[in-house]
Amino acid sequence: PPPLGVTSVLQALQVKYGDLYQQDNVVLSGTHTHCGPGGYFQYTLFMITSGYMKAAIEPLVNGIVKSIDIAHNNMKPGRIYRNRGELDDSSLNRSPHSYLNNPEEERRRYKWNTDKQVLVLKFTDQDGDGIGMISWFAVHAVSMNYTNRMVSSDNMGYASYLLEQDKNPGGLPGQGSFVAGFSSSNLGDVTPNTRGPYCVNTGLPCDYLNSSCPIGGTKMCQAFGPGEDMFESTRIIGHNVYLKAKELYANAVEEVTGFIHHAHQWVNMTDVTVQINETHTVRITCKPALGHSFAAGTIDGGGDLNFTQGAVEGDPFWDGIRDALLGQPSNQTKECHHPKPILLSTGEMNWPLPWHPQIVDVQMITIGSVAVVAVPGEMTTMSGRRLREAVKEGTLKDMEVVIAGLSNVYTHYITTYEEYQVQRYEGASTIYGPHTLSAYLQKYRGLARAIAQDRVSELPAGPQPPFFTENLFNFVPLALFDRKPENMSFGDVLEEVYPVYRQGDVVTVTFVAGNPRNSGDIRDKTFVTVEIFDNRTETWEVVHNDASWETRFHWLKGSNWQSNATVEWQIPPTALAGSYRIKHFGHYKELKGLQPVITPYEGSSDVFTVTASFYYE
Repeated sequence: PPPLGVTSVLQALQVKYGDLYQQDNVVLSGTHTHCGPGGYFQYTLFMITSGYMKAAIEPLVNGIVKSIDIAHNNMKPGRIYRNRGELDDSSLNRSPHSYLNNPEEERRRYKWNTDKQVLVLKFTDQDGDGIGMISWFAVHAVSMNYTNRMVSSDNMGYASYLLEQDKNPGGLPGQGSFVAGFSSSNLGDVTPNTRGPYCVNTGLPCDYLNSSCPIGGTKMCQAFGPGEDMFESTRIIGHNVYLKAKELYANAVEEVTGFIHHAHQWVNMTDVTVQINETHTVRITCKPALGHSFAAGTIDGGGDLNFTQGAVEGDPFWDGIRDALLGQPSNQTKECHHPKPILLSTGEMNWPLPWHPQIVDVQMITIGSVAVVAVPGEMTTMSGRRLREAVKEGTLKDMEVVIAGLSNVYTHYITTYEEYQVQRYEGASTIYGPHTLSAYLQKYRGLARAIAQDRVSELPAGPQPPFFTENLFNFVPLALFDRKPENMSFGDVLEEVYPVYRQGDVVTVTFVAGNPRNSGDIRDKTFVTVEIFDNRTETWEVVHNDASWETRFHWLKGSNWQSNATVEWQIPPTALAGSYRIKHFGHYKELKGLQPVITPYEGSSDVFTVTASFYYE
């Protein structure tokens, strides 16, 4: 089914707006980050680390619905313009060996082994004043690496932050009228870590075929850059994307005109057939399964065990453990997925819930001359190119076709047939077998044809997916009660600020804190504010909150149910000189009688002064 979040969003919209917003005209496409709270999928594999967490899904649903409410209530006549350009210094193919397995004649048609184009849609009102922008660029949001423990929207989120700050001067993140969306595209084999992979323990290049190192295996083979750490890399890549989008936005003059159309179908991806002649069809897709190279990870984050990318044979040791714990894949599934050596036959694993989706949705929305193809997974560079061509073939040939990846439901990766044979991470994670892409091409051609011929109403809806409400499990213990040091209160300062800082310095303050999970849905609140004293009004004005790039909020769980929160503020060079303070907001849980009671608290640092930077020669 769609994740619980998609279904919940649609249900909430139906209550408010009736049939205006439905499955076929609403696309939820993830910006993509590996640094967000989990716990909102229904399938066992995606829940296995944490389980289903109601406290994680409700703020997501509420936030998405609120954003749609705001857009709906602010609709006005306007215009859309489109523009496109190239950004060639912010992406790298992380599986070039797989890419080279595509036909040489096909590869010759393209300058790069990743898609460098940036597409921008510019939205204005009738007076030409900007309302918002959506852009698509194919790169993974993995500048923040697996060592990070903070919630982050990564490089695409930073690009959005920069453009919205630019268009909403003086506003806090997400609170201005101008909206800038930086969306996913065919990023499956694309990394932002542009210095490429090398062995972190020796400094030597990784093995080209398997992305592994002689000592330490795949874990030691990591890609870095362009910055010296993950924060600088996020900033550089995000800034590059922001600058290109800003340039394309400013110069967008080609108006998008015409009608809006949308088409949606449910598809059983384990049973897609193709017609081979007038009387016979053949099934080309498989029950879901993940290969051994899935466990190897990628150069953006390798696995902890001794798996390597490019494995086309199983490992007796791991296969034996799998057979004992989870059961052996059927011969039919093995044959269907060949040459993938199956590590997890997820399509044959249904306890306590199915491990992977079988029924997924394909969807397309056309806005005048622009076709947005909503894909439920991560397409590689060449897969995306083939899909764009398939949509254009004969029906939408004059359209600007863009792939909106990671839409509605997640099905891992989609490689070409040729890339699949190499069985690097992306091929091992193409869960419906070697002909997955062919199945999608057939389905999206059908959507394009129906839109072009105005026959969308004749499209079969497809098999409805199941919706699970029982057997949802949760491995994360409840946030227990909070305690504080003796003779102190929640929000008290444990480590105080210095009295004076300069632009470019980092301010740090530590508070007695409660568990942040006890704060619940804080979409209209913040854990942190940085405030400046306005001498004219004699009031404190908020200049940054916990969504600002300049702030970091660390929660440290201690012993005896006590915890601390440390706030960092990296003073930007643009900060005004003046008097500042940092405030922390939270909630603590205590037991009163036999009932848990959650109480808000806040704390403030001492006032400190920020002065202009100066240097001695």
